[in-house]
Amino acid sequence: MGHALTQGEKTLAGTGVRFDPGPVGRLDPRARIAAACLFGVTVVALSGLPALIAALCVSLVFLRVSRLPVGPTLRRMAMMDGFIFFMLALLPFTVPGDPIFTLWGLTASWQGLIQAVEIALTANAVILAVMTLVGTMEPVTLGHALYRMRCPETLVHLLMFTIRYVEVLREEYLRLRAAMKVRGFRPGTNWHSYRSFGYLVGMMLVRAIERSERILGAMKCRGFSGRILLLQEFALSRRDHLFGAVLLGVCLGLFAVDLTWS
Repeated sequence: MGHALTQGEKTLAGTGVRFDPGPVGRLDPRARIAAACLFGVTVVALSGLPALIAALCVSLVFLRVSRLPVGPTLRRMAMMDGFIFFMLALLPFTVPGDPIFTLWGLTASWQGLIQAVEIALTANAVILAVMTLVGTMEPVTLGHALYRMRCPETLVHLLMFTIRYVEVLREEYLRLRAAMKVRGFRPGTNWHSYRSFGYLVGMMLVRAIERSERILGAMKCRGFSGRILLLQEFALSRRDHLFGAVLLGVCLGLFAVDLTWS
């Protein structure tokens, strides 16, 4: 069942470069998921710049230990920064406080700038930790680990199928777009373009429904009964307990830094 849900040895944070997962890859997947959640909650609870900088340094240590390629990984993280860049750029002008400079009649404040930096540090620290701890797993391994952690089985199914077939939907979209280009379609700001894109979305939904029915029939022919068939058993080792203890100490240390310097 698991091999039917994945396309080869791909990971969630796949960068197109083969890498050795290192010590992180030898940890129990459940320990890695729990560690990512614990670290994320800890970082979000921090409020001081020194503690947030320390948290980002810890995430960089995770990156080093996971042996992910640094360049591609940081570029993927920068893509996330692009979504929040405009919000961060506007914060200095929307938060009242001590003025820094005035631009087009709007005054930027030091308090707003500090809040923007804090949000940026928090987001990057959490995303980088999730990419290194959870993103280096194969999708099926992640699904099995979540199931072992007593997550709802329906949600686990949705996660595994979404990861498996999102690329299939993308290929279907590219085929339809290529067919539109062959027929001379050129997008523009007119009703013809709007109708064409509406038809494109409708055709994708219709083909997705048809494909899902074929997949369900094929799975039933192979004995699928709605239950997850686990291909591997997980067992916590001494390495996992040691990693958990070290991470707990790091999180307590971050809280101590936050209370001391905030």
